[in-house]
Amino acid sequence: MNKIIFDFLPLILFFIALKMGDIYLATKVAIAATVIQILWLKVRQKKIESSHWLNLIVIVLFGGLTIYLQDESFIKWKPTILYWAFGIVISGALLLFKNNVIKRLMGTQITLPEAVWTKLAYSWSAFFVFMGILNLFVAFSGYFTTDQWATFKVFGLTVLLIVFVIGQSLMLAKYLQDDDSQA
Repeated sequence: MNKIIFDFLPLILFFIALKMGDIYLATKVAIAATVIQILWLKVRQKKIESSHWLNLIVIVLFGGLTIYLQDESFIKWKPTILYWAFGIVISGALLLFKNNVIKRLMGTQITLPEAVWTKLAYSWSAFFVFMGILNLFVAFSGYFTTDQWATFKVFGLTVLLIVFVIGQSLMLAKYLQDDDSQA
């Protein structure tokens, strides 16, 4: 639970700063929180996951452009870039290198047939692409304010992620029960 809170801390601080100030203050806070997060992990000699590094690069790049150019559209692209990067990495690794990233991440915890691992990888990839498209719609369709986009980014996308994980868990439950009965 502490890891989840730690991972979501820059996002939470972004939202709080937005409510107390504006998108530019929130972006500065998100950049600072992400840099501090990486430094904290380094000082504590903890593993810095590739997702942390990717997030740092994207927030510094797109957040920096947002602040420098005073154009909030850059920070609104950040979730989409991250989601699409995750989707491309998952599908690309599987298609080009026969390397199932999802299996590599979860394979020590559960045993699944290879076809299920493949289905799981493609479903995660498709989900991330969908999340990126959805973020673009809310950010740039003109139907939503920046404040509404930020609320959606923090709560809506997080809830969708949780619902997706629950759906994946229900799909995997059949295989986990089979695994338990064979033990």
